[in-house]
Amino acid sequence: MAPEMSLLWEVAIGEFLFVTVILGGGGAWMIGRSTALTWSGWGLMAFYVLLLTIAVRFIHFSLFGGTFFLPPATFGVALYYAVIDYIVLFAFAAAGRSFVRTRQMSRQYGVLRGKA
Repeated sequence: MAPEMSLLWEVAIGEFLFVTVILGGGGAWMIGRSTALTWSGWGLMAFYVLLLTIAVRFIHFSLFGGTFFLPPATFGVALYYAVIDYIVLFAFAAAGRSFVRTRQMSRQYGVLRGKA
């Protein structure tokens, strides 16, 4: 299959939606949730999302013929799409973290909502 090479996806939009948004987004949501539940910092979450991004890029490479970081000839293209994947995954992780942290804070400090 010849790559489309769009701004956001490398091979096909369905592949991007399935691997990055559905599979990677679910994993990123769980990363955000776990860092919120353990009261870990944003830096640890960013590191975990980086590891997830490498795994997502490998799935793009191994199953759908995308680029990966090694052959040096494709490093620039792989880095570009890895940055796109990282931004999408970080947004999912931040949303999961924010969702769980809001529930934690409202449960712990219910008086702030107006309930005693």
